[in-house]
Amino acid sequence: MRAPALYSAAGTLLLTTLAAAPAGSASGTSGAPGAAEVRGTATAAARAEAEGIAFGKCAEVEDLPGNVQCGTVSVPLDYARPDGKQIKLTVSRVRATHKDPRNSKRKVPRQGALVFNPGGPGASGMYFPLIGVMPEWKRLAAAYDLVGYAPRGVGRSAPLSCQDPKLFFKAPSQAPTYPSESYKQERIAQAKAYARGCAKRAGSALRHYTSLNNARDLDVLRAALGEEKLTFMGASYGTYFGALYATLFPSHVRRMVFDSAVNPDPTQIWYRNNLDQSAAFEGRWADFRDWIAKHDKVYGLGDTAERVQRSYDRAAARLAAEPAGGKVGPGQLQGAFLTAGYYDDYWPHRAEALSAYLKGDPKPLIQQAGPHPEAAKEAENGNAVYSAVECNDAAWPTDWKVWDRDNTRLARVAPFETWDNVWMNLPCAYWSAPRQEPLDVRTGPGELPPTLILAAERDAATPYEGALEMHRRLWGSVLVTERDAGTHGIAGGPNPCVNGHVDAYLLEGRLPARRAACAPHPEPKPRDRSLKKSAARPAA
Repeated sequence: MRAPALYSAAGTLLLTTLAAAPAGSASGTSGAPGAAEVRGTATAAARAEAEGIAFGKCAEVEDLPGNVQCGTVSVPLDYARPDGKQIKLTVSRVRATHKDPRNSKRKVPRQGALVFNPGGPGASGMYFPLIGVMPEWKRLAAAYDLVGYAPRGVGRSAPLSCQDPKLFFKAPSQAPTYPSESYKQERIAQAKAYARGCAKRAGSALRHYTSLNNARDLDVLRAALGEEKLTFMGASYGTYFGALYATLFPSHVRRMVFDSAVNPDPTQIWYRNNLDQSAAFEGRWADFRDWIAKHDKVYGLGDTAERVQRSYDRAAARLAAEPAGGKVGPGQLQGAFLTAGYYDDYWPHRAEALSAYLKGDPKPLIQQAGPHPEAAKEAENGNAVYSAVECNDAAWPTDWKVWDRDNTRLARVAPFETWDNVWMNLPCAYWSAPRQEPLDVRTGPGELPPTLILAAERDAATPYEGALEMHRRLWGSVLVTERDAGTHGIAGGPNPCVNGHVDAYLLEGRLPARRAACAPHPEPKPRDRSLKKSAARPAA
């Protein structure tokens, strides 16, 4: 379920039953909170409340401006042993401005801390407090301390690593839509090696990087911030452990926003959710191709979605034969266009780069799709946390035949992302740490204050069915849908209707009816900065 983070700036399949958990794994580990973990969380939260967070100047490595304060909060590595090994989570904060952007003479009262998680797993929220300067966030920044943090394993919060970061970016790389048997065996070997690397580098600590512990950490952070009740916004994966938090600690919730909700059904975590994601990306890729075709006079990539696909395929074939700049192959091309499946504001840039490449100028594509070695350490760390959390959270098929059968079927109707998603998650088939049983996310009448769920109808990273399921499971929740749109993470984006609902809820506690809808935000406008509008279609 990996997703890029905060807003920047096809068909039903019969799936094979999951294979049994591997021998030696704790398949009986229950998702329900054990007594030891319940006591451990209470102990850690009480300790954090007493100690607080000593906010001060941020470390230089955080690369944050002077108006942001940083600190740390200690949490147990293992909540069953709260007095055992402790790890420190880094936290960032910008205090409420109290300035009403609509009335400079009015002082806005502080409502507490708004804690944000951007998802992943493996993404850091340390930069979140900076968002308060954006017009869409100024009203919230006036009333709330904006608080971000790096979850366990991320950044400097007891960082995880599964391999030498220097080896993380393999470029150029292939991305076959229909991989050969020899290619599959090569990727299986890589997945096994990666899983072994995670186990070797993390040791016995590996088993403690889970969504349930992320939810427990969130309660300790709440206490350390001096908040009796939590106000939280989670995006993408952040909605999942936010929902775990709501289930575990409903009386500790003040307000919660679930932006682009993960399907929390225990049977979906995580293998089936990833299959659904691959299917949904095919629809979003079709949306992007339709948009490019609509602007054929600008890009010259084809006046139908099918012709745009052929242009993309020509580029992939050329890159397979001769990588652009020696470092952009089909794998890097696919990765760049996958990002456009998350955020439609990337569409003009990607279309321009593809058009320029097919016309003989590879520079835009190299710039957008090429690996950035300076980011290798951060990327490797994020990937390690992603793998640890998702592999630990639930049972995965351990028989390659299951993966091969399910994804071969899926690739027939959804070829764009299916196999690359397999390779991303395949280490979970060979994972050595114990697997947990996912918690049944569910709250009853009166247990949880009303919460707000946001979803774009054509979101591929977290398909819309997940928001519907989250809505069904959290009693009293309200679902706001952005119709006919597919951006992943819609709070604070270009849709004033969505932002109005978020502001009304977080600032005043007001919610619409049980479900509400917003018209889609405008489609992006094409760019033709380096292209002539009369450009001919690229030669084959």
